Amino acid sequence: MPVPSVRVLENATVFLDLDGTLLDLAERPDDVRADTRTRALLMELARKLEGRLAIVSGRSLAQIDDILGDVSGQLSVSGSHGCELRWNGVRARPFRPPSLDVAAVCMRLFAKDRPGVLVEVKSFGIALHYRMSPESQAGAHQLCKQLSDELGLTLQHGKMVVELRVAGGDKGRAVRRMMSRAPMEGTVPVFIGDDETDEAGFAVARELNGHAILIGPQRPTLADFGMSSPSVLRDWLWEAVRLP
Repeated sequence: MPVPSVRVLENATVFLDLDGTLLDLAERPDDVRADTRTRALLMELARKLEGRLAIVSGRSLAQIDDILGDVSGQLSVSGSHGCELRWNGVRARPFRPPSLDVAAVCMRLFAKDRPGVLVEVKSFGIALHYRMSPESQAGAHQLCKQLSDELGLTLQHGKMVVELRVAGGDKGRAVRRMMSRAPMEGTVPVFIGDDETDEAGFAVARELNGHAILIGPQRPTLADFGMSSPSVLRDWLWEAVRLP
């Protein structure tokens, strides 16, 4: 899969996933943080694109703010797989169903006797991480499939994680919503992500005559470009920022 020229960002709106895309994955989700240089990169990129930069993540808005610090408040941000949106001072979020709390109790019971299995509570989802306990994968998937069926929650798979979240949102819907309004309307969408959860964003970006960039190992994907790692992406974005 080819690496794109930085020229693909001309007249573009960039949609950036965080974990595994802009930022390197960590064994513990709470350990992921943007350093000073990465925060500066986001500010420079937003300036270069005249504000047409959005973070689109499965993390909640609160988590994104913790990861990015003050820079987060100066960007367009979609969290919780498209369920939350903060843009130009307007914040939209759905109702949080009590079924998520039920799911959280069941996941904690599952994790209690499995060292390395972590439960991540989000605003509109509950994630079960087994990166440090790969032998727990089958049980984690079985539990979450059962809870999804019983509680009416959407099942979402990721890299060494399985998640239950509220229905009705995905990253593609977030892209479509933002691309319908100024200053993004009429520009070229470029969605950059690494995971299965990013494929919905890839699909809409390509549908709107834009591009999708897969970060990490090659796999079946809707992306038309690829890069090997978050560090390669960050270097590429710095090159785009410095382009005359």
